[in-house]
Amino acid sequence: MDRTIANNNLPTLLYRAEQVRELDRVAIEGEGIPGFTLMRRAAKAAFNVLLAQYPELEKLTIFCGVGNNGGDGYAMASLALQRGIEVLIVQCGDAGKIAGDALQARQHALQDGAAVVEFSAGLELEQGVVVDSLLGTGLTGDVRGEAGEAIALINDCQLPVLAIDTPSGLCSDTGLVLGKAIYADHTVSFIGLKQGLLTGAGPDYTGALHFHDLTVPASVFQQVASSSERLDLPGLLAQLPKRQASAHKGHFGHVMVTGGDSGMAGAAAMASQAACRVGAGLISCATRPEHIPAIISRSPEVMAHGVISGQEIEPLLASASVVVVGPGLGQGAWGEQLLQKVAQLTVPLVVDADALNILAAGRVVKERQRDNWILTPHPGEAARLLGCSTAEVQHDRFAAVKELQRRYGGAVILKGAGTLVAAGDYDQVGLCPYGNPGMATGGMGDVLSGVLGALLAQGFSPANAARLGVCLHAVAGDRAAAVGQRGMMATDLLPHLRTLINQKT
Repeated sequence: MDRTIANNNLPTLLYRAEQVRELDRVAIEGEGIPGFTLMRRAAKAAFNVLLAQYPELEKLTIFCGVGNNGGDGYAMASLALQRGIEVLIVQCGDAGKIAGDALQARQHALQDGAAVVEFSAGLELEQGVVVDSLLGTGLTGDVRGEAGEAIALINDCQLPVLAIDTPSGLCSDTGLVLGKAIYADHTVSFIGLKQGLLTGAGPDYTGALHFHDLTVPASVFQQVASSSERLDLPGLLAQLPKRQASAHKGHFGHVMVTGGDSGMAGAAAMASQAACRVGAGLISCATRPEHIPAIISRSPEVMAHGVISGQEIEPLLASASVVVVGPGLGQGAWGEQLLQKVAQLTVPLVVDADALNILAAGRVVKERQRDNWILTPHPGEAARLLGCSTAEVQHDRFAAVKELQRRYGGAVILKGAGTLVAAGDYDQVGLCPYGNPGMATGGMGDVLSGVLGALLAQGFSPANAARLGVCLHAVAGDRAAAVGQRGMMATDLLPHLRTLINQKT
């Protein structure tokens, strides 16, 4: 399988912590699986990942809290001791508070000969691997006190770290760091995959993500709704219809890219090129007159038109079946005039960059909610659209993208690590699991807008175009990064886009 689109055996459905706790409860009470059995299965799953990654492991230091996450650590200690691995358990918090299944796991570990020390800030960690089973998903506020000191110690130790269920200090619902969090090399998530591990700061802290459902019966998952969905490119590509032998360019739509104010010709040019590479039948570009030679020399297939006012663009828009507005548009009078004319159309729109900023300011666009557009804000633009701070958007990206969709309609793409898609056609938010930091460079959003425009032109709904488009774009970025993330340019994605859109899996 192509490694850039492999799903790494991760499930499609994603959950909030409270939903996973409900899955756990149904498995115990409804299916009669003892809680201690689930704990031992979790320990075994994590231990298997540990051995696969560190087969020569001789020493293990396990940081245990007082809850069930700590119980997983104690159960893991027993498995390691039985295999002859030296284990040191660092107890954080009052051991007298440990109860239930976690207490049983602790007692077994002590019987197996585990050495336990109380946490101290001066603790020195020897060579080996560190296991984080401090806090799990039960954290409700910022990390404080001894737990915070333990997290700082682990992060400073320069040893490999495996986190059980979620890195301590990371909100598994949102991907927000609650004060401070463990930087793990590997994280093993159980029963239901937590959505926050895949977006926001989550990918920075989880490292390589592994999953095990602990052999919980499928009937359990049928009783508890998930909260979001991990998007899967192979499945989305399967929606692409086969082109008929008699097809002509008129069958695949006419995308009009509108933008490229003075000094920003490249944005409109890249959006136009991306629309070409993803299969639109015709591509036009309305831009500043002085940019025409540059755009045509780069892409002679693009019908480039110089416009100096909204009045001049009006007859050009009459032939477009989709309009991409915003790449390099600017927020001056020229951009506002063009957006005003575009906003009066009834055809599908992709609204990006400065078009979003003008929309957020309440200028020009009278109808601020429609079903047939795709909005593509990054967190800063999303904050302006919602009238809040960027920090508030990032505090809960899932809530932010759903609120954007509720206010503006259509499909909304909240860009960033773990890009999110909300659309009225789907009950759940879609999360794009692809992409890499090499894509943090100018022009990537312009390429995405062209991709989206081409998919709309070929008959995709805004919801399906947004879901497929973000995955195409991100996987193209992953392929471009094969030679290194640093130095990637947005145009490096273009040949990969053409390959991917023609790939059947």
